[in-house]
Amino acid sequence: MSNGIVPIVEGQSEVESVPLLLRRLLAEQLDAPSVEILRPFRVKRTKVVRADELERAVTLATRDRQSAGAVLVILDADDDCPAKLGPDLLSRAKKSTELPVAVILANREFEAWFLGAKESLRGVRGIREDAQVPPKPESIRGAKERLSGNMAGSRYLEVDDQPALVAMMDLGSARQRCPSFDKLVRELSALAALVSHRASSGDAENGSSPATPS
Repeated sequence: MSNGIVPIVEGQSEVESVPLLLRRLLAEQLDAPSVEILRPFRVKRTKVVRADELERAVTLATRDRQSAGAVLVILDADDDCPAKLGPDLLSRAKKSTELPVAVILANREFEAWFLGAKESLRGVRGIREDAQVPPKPESIRGAKERLSGNMAGSRYLEVDDQPALVAMMDLGSARQRCPSFDKLVRELSALAALVSHRASSGDAENGSSPATPS
């Protein structure tokens, strides 16, 4: 049954934190906890923007995960314009699969989403109790460094801190203050609806009745 969404991510920390984030969004924001988030496929940001590399990643990710019903690419925009790079990557990704695909570029960094929800992270991983949300969190180049500046006696380490912050961040605050995070929620909602519909259609074709929504 193709009822899963496979994320394509760029870093080791995202391999752990992105599934956690997506599952939280499905359960807490979208009321779709039954949609499965599959094991992420990792490809470096510097590599994925090269010709044919994203296409290869999509092909391998969907081939290795038989229950994949959709693909969600999540990358940092860095200094690229999301409005330009995003559609280009989406067009390329769609050439490699017949499954629904969405591309999200965190503007500028994944960590900007933490800045947008910073009040909810006070006391987590050393973030100071007086830490304030900056104006326009996604306009900051160096969100990781900004987080380090908010941490008492330590600095931000992606592999250690990113999953812990994802687990505690207020999703509504990040959505309100970070347009790219809001886009993530909307695109995830659309993919979840598509894979749920396909799974229900498959159940019907196999003679099973789809679950009645509660």
